[in-house]
Amino acid sequence: MIHEQSIREILTSLDNKQYSCRELVDHFIARASDADPNLNAFITDTYASARNEADHMDKLRSNGTAPPLAGIPIAHKDIFCTRGVKTTAGSLMLDNFVAPYDATVVEKLSAAGTISIGKTNMDEFAMGSSNENSHYGPVKNPWSEKAVPGGSSGGSAAAVSARLCVAATGTDTGGSIRQPASMCGITGIKPTYGRISRWGMIAYASSLDQAGPMTKSAEDAAILLNVMAGYDEKDSTSANQTVPDYTQSLNQPLKGLKLGFCKEYFGDGLDPKIETAIQTALRQFEAQGAEIVEVSLPSSKHAIPAYYVIAPAEASANLSRYDGVRYGYRCEDPVDLEDLYKRSRSEGLGDEVKQRIMVGSFALSAGYYDAYYKKAQQIRRLIKNDFAQAFEQVDLIIGPTTPSTAFSLGEKTSDPISMYLQDIYTITSNLAGLPAGSFPVGMEAGLPFGLQIIGNYFDEGRILNLAHQFQLESDWHRLTPEATT
Repeated sequence: MIHEQSIREILTSLDNKQYSCRELVDHFIARASDADPNLNAFITDTYASARNEADHMDKLRSNGTAPPLAGIPIAHKDIFCTRGVKTTAGSLMLDNFVAPYDATVVEKLSAAGTISIGKTNMDEFAMGSSNENSHYGPVKNPWSEKAVPGGSSGGSAAAVSARLCVAATGTDTGGSIRQPASMCGITGIKPTYGRISRWGMIAYASSLDQAGPMTKSAEDAAILLNVMAGYDEKDSTSANQTVPDYTQSLNQPLKGLKLGFCKEYFGDGLDPKIETAIQTALRQFEAQGAEIVEVSLPSSKHAIPAYYVIAPAEASANLSRYDGVRYGYRCEDPVDLEDLYKRSRSEGLGDEVKQRIMVGSFALSAGYYDAYYKKAQQIRRLIKNDFAQAFEQVDLIIGPTTPSTAFSLGEKTSDPISMYLQDIYTITSNLAGLPAGSFPVGMEAGLPFGLQIIGNYFDEGRILNLAHQFQLESDWHRLTPEATT
């Protein structure tokens, strides 16, 4: 089936004229049209423009001037500004916002020939771990419509898992690519902070946010990352580092590779079946020549409280621009300017967003800055130092992505602490700015879960190499939800 093909296989099929770009795009549009009413993975479809772009790509292919990914159908998380298309960040506040420009990520992928079929659903302003905080309703997990897909990039994860598109973009502030990738049984990688431009990506927490690809396999992720990564002078946090061809290192042998087994990631709170699956993967890596070394990240136990001070603090500043005056939602018939501000923000923002703004404003207030925000930043430095020491001993660190498989819709909405603990294994790499990916490693009770691989700075290629070698020896990434076959 076309929708089970990898990016490389699709490009070969297009080159061999087994089908056209238009036929390819129509195939995925038909799948999305059929499945999305149940999954709610998309906020806005761009079917008409996708068909027009597919026709254009067919012309370019016929005259030999097609870009490298000409015709590949993808979807963009609705946090990336897309020229002429509604860009909401999952919020009523931006329900009427049509972006006048493309985010750098969108621009690069479009220039490479990919075709977007729509904007995917997400937790409002990327704040959430279940995709239940969207103004447009929750996304359902394709493996079980009673379960969450993870968040905040749940729409992208569900769309790729259900094969409604070949790949999708996501963003990761505390695990929002990796956690839904794990829960939906796909590949997702958060690159080094600054590796992909954040220009045109609606901000949640600017020192933590990072874009990345969500795909079926490590090889597909490498192909997309080749296009998405790179320096952008429009983004002051963009890293001016040469981008390697990530596909060239996929087949490097694992002999001599040192893999860190982080003892803090295994213990109370982790599903024993997930631990067993990761141990099995480690034995496979050993059989391929890798060496397993135990490492310690002792400050990781403080990651969640540190993150939930830093991220809301940055969010409180970033979201102050939504005031009902310049753009976005505006309340009806305000009596004065103060009423306009209060009601526009109160009505236009959801409960989770308002809660985090309040926490962040409190943490930054004069009487509490040193006790909370400054202390959280000190913990962040300790976490970074822990990783630095660990990477003196090993090349990569292996662990779980999530403590469990996907939980039921509504199960944790009244228990924010339990919800926040879903990111317990992913947050540390955001605080340290390190690259990390999640790759399918097992199933439990019909639901998938992932293996997390964390690398040193700008070592995305090594992460993808290890994941690709694992996927050559396993079929977890090839499994698809029964309803989507």
